[in-house]
Amino acid sequence: MNGPDEWDGRELPGNPGERPRIPSPRAAAEDRGPLPDAPPLPVAEPDGLDGTEPPVPPIAPVILPAPAGAPPHRILKSLLGAWALAACSAEETAAVEAHLTDCASCADEALRLREAVGLLHPADSLDLDPLLRSRVLEGCLGRRPARIPVPEWATPYDAETAKLDALLRDMGAAEWRAPVRLRWFEGERPVERETTVAGVMGHLMAVDGLVATALGLTDPLGTAAPPGAPDPLIRTETFWRAADEKQSPLATHAPWRDQSSALIRQVSFAGTKVAELAVSYGDFRLPLRDSFLDRAFECWVHAGDIAEAVDYPYEPPAAAHLHQLVDLAARLLPSALADRRRAGLAAPPQRLVEAGAPGRTLHLEVEGNGGGHWYIPLDSPAALGTPEHTVAHIALDSAEFCQLAAGHISPEEAAAGQHGERHAIRDVLFATASLSRL
Repeated sequence: MNGPDEWDGRELPGNPGERPRIPSPRAAAEDRGPLPDAPPLPVAEPDGLDGTEPPVPPIAPVILPAPAGAPPHRILKSLLGAWALAACSAEETAAVEAHLTDCASCADEALRLREAVGLLHPADSLDLDPLLRSRVLEGCLGRRPARIPVPEWATPYDAETAKLDALLRDMGAAEWRAPVRLRWFEGERPVERETTVAGVMGHLMAVDGLVATALGLTDPLGTAAPPGAPDPLIRTETFWRAADEKQSPLATHAPWRDQSSALIRQVSFAGTKVAELAVSYGDFRLPLRDSFLDRAFECWVHAGDIAEAVDYPYEPPAAAHLHQLVDLAARLLPSALADRRRAGLAAPPQRLVEAGAPGRTLHLEVEGNGGGHWYIPLDSPAALGTPEHTVAHIALDSAEFCQLAAGHISPEEAAAGQHGERHAIRDVLFATASLSRL
């Protein structure tokens, strides 16, 4: 028989008698089966002259033959890697595991292979988590407070402009030309106007410019700003006329974002001393704190219009912010009711009430997130609404109330629970719808 280093022409391909460049591997001793136990060391036998019996000679261990049909050692050893990866068949697994109880060297090797498999892990998917964007937005909106805190009355505007900015960033250039239907309420009827996403952003920037100029910032209309009393509708139409049709519709995104950031930065540095600064809207004025809530409400409403046009999911404001927006609308109702009464669109007051005195009251109950209870004076905006003088009660969901105040549904469509004087209920529902405008 040839030795392990001699070439017999069978192990590797080649001509007979040709030696390979690399010698074939030397077979390991354990590849030929389990090693026999070492023979016991010889022990000196006593002569028995002291009366003790001689010790019993040790019994040699009996090596049982492998079960019939079991694969040889070298085959089982080659299956250890597959066994560690759980890639063996049921028969192979049973044979390997039975072998591991008899062969210490294979058992050690199997243990090392199993530990190595434990360090392996499947490759991470390169696909982005579909919820990643939502988590990033949620984290941005819940970020830690800035070193210069934003006034509480400006936080809804800060949050809603951030949400709208995120929506615009997700849109392609073609979507900026998507048609958007703007809706509001005038007098006794709803009004519609069709524009594009770019047109909506131009409208928001033009009306936000009223707040910007009140704070001493640059008017986005520049020299094209119409003279006289500022009017949101006139400013919007002026902006639309001045828009260059050849200009990219995305051109309004960056100026609007910069303007909204400048507004937040300006009031954050100014603090509470500017909260009562008057902002003129032509026919009426609002203190700056209410004007920021008004702009937050309109930003949310028109962002919903854009999201509807491009089929994009959009969430309502946070509950605390929504409550501030609903509260603003409820506080504006007495003046809106008086304006409609002067225009002959509402029933005259039933009695004269001195300023600050209690009078006939409607209980407005807004349910859901941001809801609450408000008592609306019916006979005079300067009167005091009280539970004791309630003559009517309206209950609406917060989303329904905001849609009504935005002019997106008519007073007849509002799903309101009603009780009490019918004329008072109708007048307040129509006054709520009249809060809307372009």
